Amino acid sequence: MTVRIETYSGRAIAPYIDDLARLRMKVFRDFPYLYDGEMDYEASYIATYAQSPDSLFVLAIDGADVIGASTGIPMRDETPAFKAPFIGLGYDPTKIFYFGESVLLPTYRGTGLGVRFFEARENYARQSGAFTTCCFCAVERPQDHPLRPAEYQPLDSFWNKRGFFHRPELRTQYSWRDVGDVHETDKPMSFWVKELS
Repeated sequence: MTVRIETYSGRAIAPYIDDLARLRMKVFRDFPYLYDGEMDYEASYIATYAQSPDSLFVLAIDGADVIGASTGIPMRDETPAFKAPFIGLGYDPTKIFYFGESVLLPTYRGTGLGVRFFEARENYARQSGAFTTCCFCAVERPQDHPLRPAEYQPLDSFWNKRGFFHRPELRTQYSWRDVGDVHETDKPMSFWVKELS
């Protein structure tokens, strides 16, 4: 495999923002996100991470193409909607490192890159010495959702193997337009958490 892994922090991601935006729109268009994205929104979203000097971008690059990416950011730099559930349960947001997306083109899945994404973000959080907790958020879709593919397999076991556990009491919502919809709708999301020992 010719894929190389490169990491960037803060504004150093600038040359790759469009690549990351296109990758997010392509991967998140599939179930369970069904995200009908737009480049302008994507650039704005990624800019939030780029503005944090302690953010992390892990890129998987094959030749000149970004084929996978994973991000992380201190929870203190995230939006209030993502901080609120933790504050409500007594967590200190300054001690949490939030894992953003982990996106990979289908032809590269099953090659170990997903594991490397998780390892890179966790190692970054540990090495900083500032964080006691890592977490990420996942959308919740009903079992009988009409666009759920028959072969769809949730990633729960993969996440458990990385040491993350579902904390359904930690909940938020995020709004986007689903494929085929005209307007954005709120989506329920819940967190998966790993305590760093």
